[in-house]
Amino acid sequence: MKKLLIFGGRLLEGEVRISGAKNAVLPIMAASLLTDEDCIIENVPQLSDVFTMMKLLSSLGKKLVLDKNTLIIKSTSKKNYIAPYQLVKTMRASFCVLGPLLAKFKKAKVSLPGGCVIGVRPVDLHLKGLKLLGAKIKISSGYVEARCSSLKGNSIFLEGPFGPSVTATENILMASVLAKGTTLIENASCEPEVVDLVSFLKKMGAKIEGEGSAWIRVKGVDSLGGAYHKVIPDRIETGTFIMASLITGGKVVIKDCNPHHLTAVIEKLKEAGAKIKFSSNCIQIYPSKLQGVNITTHPYPGFPTDLQAQFMSLMCVSRGVSVIKEDVFPDRFMHVPELNRMGAKIKREGPYAIVEGVSSFSPAPVVASDLRASAALVLAGLNAKGRTEVQRIYHLERGYENLHKKLQKLGAKVRIVE
Repeated sequence: MKKLLIFGGRLLEGEVRISGAKNAVLPIMAASLLTDEDCIIENVPQLSDVFTMMKLLSSLGKKLVLDKNTLIIKSTSKKNYIAPYQLVKTMRASFCVLGPLLAKFKKAKVSLPGGCVIGVRPVDLHLKGLKLLGAKIKISSGYVEARCSSLKGNSIFLEGPFGPSVTATENILMASVLAKGTTLIENASCEPEVVDLVSFLKKMGAKIEGEGSAWIRVKGVDSLGGAYHKVIPDRIETGTFIMASLITGGKVVIKDCNPHHLTAVIEKLKEAGAKIKFSSNCIQIYPSKLQGVNITTHPYPGFPTDLQAQFMSLMCVSRGVSVIKEDVFPDRFMHVPELNRMGAKIKREGPYAIVEGVSSFSPAPVVASDLRASAALVLAGLNAKGRTEVQRIYHLERGYENLHKKLQKLGAKVRIVE
């Protein structure tokens, strides 16, 4: 098993380019199941999650070629509507094949999903929406089995306990584009990744209005064609590098990003004292002395839960006290004990984490529990003077393309060892 060695206490300086968004490319890849024509997707990050989705689509009858960051997806004569446990168990986004399989083949059998252990994430909203479109669904032996004679448009209200569901919105979108009539998705997810999926579906011939708002209207069509699409930049990777620069006191220029996807984050960092300038696709970070501030995570356009752990690492070495409330996944605090092992002063109280700032982290061996917790530990290691070992970095490889190489280019002393 690989681990990341970090020899911290060095300033990060230079330029870094942001990769395509993991959370956008995965449902876009799943959407290729809706057509028999070729799809070409650019700005595809080379991540273990992307490779997993490629294996899954291959098992469902697609032929895929990834050349650098361009993915070509073609159909074969092989047709399959079963997504096996061996592939779906490792990645929650795999469940997004349920909607397109059902729309295309009128039947689907998809294993219940896995992914990072960050709290309860049921699939009831997915199933509710598909049932309202006319699907008959049963759960048997760990699989969701769905069938229909045809899908018909309907009004679907996605009320979840912690706000709209991104993957449920995506699954229902992909099912409804081939349904008869009009579908209205209320309380839909507004995330940029959902908007990017809609952009791809429109290029395939789908008729969709309202993406980026809480009400999305879909008028079903008879069939979809192939499409060319370039994936949006990864806003979570962008946010991670902003905080990496700030936590080391460095000066970093982040290119090929979209600052407008991170408005809530940038405003909070400015409130904390961060010196940040940005243009349409570039962010400049300057050395800053930070003061602790409070945040509450929310669905987009609020502060993203996927940056909560990294922000906590930054607050750990900021002056004063900050309070972090997790309103999306209240149990998403697996990184707290590991950060405390590195000298942080964090107290957990239900969905709150109370952070008392210290001067710096101390190096220590730590274990990553999930993708974003891994990034938080890497940030702590970059700040700590000395050697930090981050174990289980396969989590990092799920969501960050060549993170250690990008950090090395900025002057960090890091390396991967077995």
